[in-house]
Amino acid sequence: MKPEDQEFTSVATLDPGPDKVIGPGHDYGSVTDEIGGVVFRPFLKTPRQMFIGFAFAFLLVNLLMIAVTWLFVRGVGVWGINMPVAWGFAIVNFVWWIGIGHAGTLISAILLLLKQDWRTSINRFSEAMTLFAVACAGMFPILHLGRPWLAYWLLPYPNTMWMWPQPRSPLIWDVFAVSTYATVSLLFWFTGLIPDFATMRDKAGNSTARKIFGMLAMGWRNSAKHWARYQKAYLLLAGLSTPLVVSVHSVVSFDFAVAILPGWHTTIFPPYFVAGAIYSGFAMVLTLAIPVRRWYHLEDLITMRHIECMSKVMLGTGLIVAYGYAMEAFMAWYSGGQFERYAFVNRMWAGGYWWTYWVLILCNILIPQALWSRRVRMSVRAVFAIALVVNVGMWLERFVIVVTSLTRDFVPSSWGMYYPTIWDWSTYLGTIGVFLALMFLFVRVLPAISIFEMREVVHHTAKEPTHALGD
Repeated sequence: MKPEDQEFTSVATLDPGPDKVIGPGHDYGSVTDEIGGVVFRPFLKTPRQMFIGFAFAFLLVNLLMIAVTWLFVRGVGVWGINMPVAWGFAIVNFVWWIGIGHAGTLISAILLLLKQDWRTSINRFSEAMTLFAVACAGMFPILHLGRPWLAYWLLPYPNTMWMWPQPRSPLIWDVFAVSTYATVSLLFWFTGLIPDFATMRDKAGNSTARKIFGMLAMGWRNSAKHWARYQKAYLLLAGLSTPLVVSVHSVVSFDFAVAILPGWHTTIFPPYFVAGAIYSGFAMVLTLAIPVRRWYHLEDLITMRHIECMSKVMLGTGLIVAYGYAMEAFMAWYSGGQFERYAFVNRMWAGGYWWTYWVLILCNILIPQALWSRRVRMSVRAVFAIALVVNVGMWLERFVIVVTSLTRDFVPSSWGMYYPTIWDWSTYLGTIGVFLALMFLFVRVLPAISIFEMREVVHHTAKEPTHALGD
């Protein structure tokens, strides 16, 4: 056997022993048992809240099935879209879901490259959130086509009629940007799971689980060669994922920025959309991680330090979003364009949706300023409430950008209003059900926290238990 094929003990496999402390007041016996116990816990001992949450999510999934079936039977006329508001909830929700999917790649890739150890307890969770959010986002453009069975026309495939997609259209850029982002995120997520699959394979109590985790582990045997290749592949995927965080939502913003419509035609949209995406993504990570932390008693793994760090990132990106709002108002005035000025005046108080603008200002700018206080950042309930508020505010931001700009075009004779129907709401709520159901299943069947990375953190902090991941 070659030396590099011999089994060896890396820092990622060291067990700190029962006398080391990770969280406040928690004796740490085994990282594997702590995280793997969530997966191997008997079905009947699953927290009751998980059953209730999954049942609620499953009801929403059924609502989505009904809404989509009715959409296929009757067409997109069942939605509230009209002329001039041909883009309604479908595009609003598409941009919202894509934004939520950005925090996972940011936490996993960028913070890995920056060597931020606080990412270890939340990176796996947020990576899965990215995949599920992108899956929900991908539904809306296809459903919005009117004839979703012809969605493959968007792809440049050889065809008899030589009909090719328009490469100068940002809607086509979306197809490639989002599909690339989803593919790289999936590879990054699965690659990070391989060592943990091997751990779960060795810990599994029945043969079926061992076979499933064994196939997913792809022959991992903890050799030096495996670890060397794994680290290279993981860093390479992190490097590929990092520019995607910036590029994907920039391309999504081009759907609006390259148009000449007042309220859309602005160069600040790419960085503004990226900051908003990270903002809403971290808010969703907190919204999901805090309940799971409570239900499975993971306070010693997802500590107050993690919650405080995410709160700080959310506060920082929220300030960037506030700057974007200020620049929109300034440029509407400074440009001297009467159409741009009226679009902003209509958005603030003259139009029928003025209240949505001020609610989003309240949710995205004013309320999150409470995070300047460490007392607020160290309060789980306060952070959870602010994260929920930010999720609502960021959805309203997309609604304001899409809808209010379309309701008032250049010519007053083409003005109109948009009122979502019950089928708009049903489709939107249904995708929330899909997202939550997938998250519940992920937490139950796969390690939601990286086992080997947590062991590495334990090893490095074992000599200074008071400086470990506790508060």
